[in-house]
Amino acid sequence: MSHTFHIPVLGLGYSIDTPLKVARYGISSVVSIVDDQLVERMREFHYPKDETFIPIKMSAPGFRPARITAYLNLLDQLVDKQHHELKKLGFTPKSDITRYFELLPDHTHEATAYRQMLSEPNPYKKSFLQNRLRTMVRKGAIDVNIMSKVDKINHVKNGAAGADQLSDALAALKGFAESNLCSSLILSAGMNPRLYGYLDEFPDFFPIDNQPARKKVILKVSDYRSAFIQAKFLAKKGIWIHEFRIESGLNCGGHAFATEGYLLGPILEEFKQKRAEMVVELFNGYRSALADKGFENITVPATRITVQGGIGTAEENEFLRHHYQLDGTGWGSPFLLVPEATNVDNDTLQKLAGAGEDDFYISGSSPLGIPFNNFRHSSAETQRLKRIEEGRPGSPCTKKYLVSNTEFTKEAICTASRKYQSLKIKELKTKACSPADYQKQFNDITEKVCLCEGLCSSTYIKNGMIKPKENPAVTICPGPNTAYFSSTYSLDEMIKHIYGKLNLLEGVNRPNMFVNEIKLYLSYLKKDIDNSLRDMSDKKAKQIEKFKEQLLNGIGYYESLLPELINYQKNIRAGLETDLKQVRRMAERLWIPVLSAD
Repeated sequence: MSHTFHIPVLGLGYSIDTPLKVARYGISSVVSIVDDQLVERMREFHYPKDETFIPIKMSAPGFRPARITAYLNLLDQLVDKQHHELKKLGFTPKSDITRYFELLPDHTHEATAYRQMLSEPNPYKKSFLQNRLRTMVRKGAIDVNIMSKVDKINHVKNGAAGADQLSDALAALKGFAESNLCSSLILSAGMNPRLYGYLDEFPDFFPIDNQPARKKVILKVSDYRSAFIQAKFLAKKGIWIHEFRIESGLNCGGHAFATEGYLLGPILEEFKQKRAEMVVELFNGYRSALADKGFENITVPATRITVQGGIGTAEENEFLRHHYQLDGTGWGSPFLLVPEATNVDNDTLQKLAGAGEDDFYISGSSPLGIPFNNFRHSSAETQRLKRIEEGRPGSPCTKKYLVSNTEFTKEAICTASRKYQSLKIKELKTKACSPADYQKQFNDITEKVCLCEGLCSSTYIKNGMIKPKENPAVTICPGPNTAYFSSTYSLDEMIKHIYGKLNLLEGVNRPNMFVNEIKLYLSYLKKDIDNSLRDMSDKKAKQIEKFKEQLLNGIGYYESLLPELINYQKNIRAGLETDLKQVRRMAERLWIPVLSAD
C-alpha cells in the first residue's frame, strides 16, 4: 500500500463518493452501502454526462442489490479512468502525478525513488526514472461498510416477509459481491450469523487457483475476544479475515460501542501478544473448511491489524504503529474538515471548524439504542428541539432502515418517528411520575433523531441535489477529537499533518489520545451510575465495579508506558504524567454502591 492510513466510513453520505476524490492518490477509503436510495442518486449525479443514465426503479426485482452493484461499478470505472489519466501526466509542479508522490510518507520506496528522480540532472536518465515512477502508481481501495445490525427484513406487497436475500444487510452484501471491485468488505457492529452465512454464496470471497480472494473481509472490532469469536466463526466457513480494524469504543465518530471498561492501549497490547497464535488457530479452521469445499494447497493469507479512533497527531500515529506493530491507522473525523475529501455542507462545516470540546457529546440520539456521537449545533438538533417546542416531537419516517420497535404496533416502527414518540409520550402521561422523573423519561423518548435522512442531507446540500420538499436538517456524528481541529483544511495539509510534515495543532491544548479516551469512559461510567441509582441491583453494582476496575487497570498500563509515551509527545502539551494522575484520582473517587453481604 502507498499510504499507511485509510479514511474510515463517515456516516451514510459523508464518504459516499470519497474514493472519487482520493483513490487516485493511493488513499483507501470506505463507502457505506446500506442506503440504496442515496446510492442511486449518487450514481446519477456522477454518471458520465455524455452517456444515458438508466435508473434502477424500486419496482424492479432485486432493485436494492442492483443499485449498489451499479454504483460500485461506476466508482470502479471512474477511479480506473482517473488512475490511467494520472499516469500519463508530466511531472510538472501542480500535476496530479506530482501531487501523488509528494503526498506519500517519506519512508516508502516510492517516495525515495521520487526524490532520486528530482535530483537527477541528466534529462535522459530523468525521463527513464519518471517512466519507472509511473509503474509504481497504485490506486487506493474502494472499500465498503455494512453495519451488521442494520438488517431490516423487507416485505413484499402482500405484507409477508421476503426471503433473507431481501433484508437490508444481505442486499448490500449481494450488491458488493456482484460488483467488479477487487477490495474489502468491512463488517461492523457485531456478529450477524445470517449475514455471515450469506458470504458463503459468493465465490469472490474465496481463493481461486491459489490466488488471494478478489474480495476480502475486514472486521471492525473494539476488543480481542469478540474479534476472535467472529473470525473463528467465519474461518470455519472458509472465510479469512484479512484485517482486524480496531476502533476505540468511545473515542470515535458515529455509533459508540463502549467496552466493559477496556481501554484501547491494553486491547492493542492483547492483539500484539496474541497475534501469532490467533493466526495459527484461525488458519487451522480455515484450511479445514476450504478442504471440505475442494480447495487444495492453501497457504496462510496475510492478516493486517490497524487502529482508528481519536488519533490526532503524527506522534500518536507513529507510536501506535511502532509500539503495537500495526499495519496502518484510520483517520476519520478530521477529514470532515477537508472539503476536498468529504461531503459536509458549508454551514455545518463552519460550525464544526469553530466548535469546542463541549460541542461534541455521546448521546442517546440513535434509534438503534446504541450510544451515538453527536454535535450540539447541527441543524437536525435545532430542528429536533423546535419540534418539541411546537408539540410535535419526532420525525416523519420515510426510509425505514432503523425500524425495530413493536411496543404499540404489529409492524416495527422507528423510535425516532413521530408516530412512536407520540404513542410513547401518551403512555408516559398515564404513569404516576414525579415532575423530574417525567421530564427525564420525556427527554429520553424525544432525544432520538432520524439518521436515515439526516446523515444524507449534507451530501445533497453540498452537491446541489436537495429536492424541494426534502428535509434539509443535517445530522453529523464526529468523534470528540474533532474539537481540536479549528479550521478547514486542504487534502495536502491533512496528509502532511498525519505524516508529521506539518502540524495543524500547533499550540493547541490537547491531551494525549489515551487520556481523552479515559475521560470519555469516566464520563460514561458516571452517567451509568447516576442512571442506575434508583433501581441498583447487586448484579448491576458488580458490573459497575468491574468496569471501574478495568479502567484502573488500563490507567496502570499507561503509567507503565510513560517513558515511551513521553518520547512521542513533542508537539502537544507537556504533563502526560500529571494527566494520568488526574484521571486515576477521578476513577478512584467514583462512588460505587455497597454490595450486599452475599
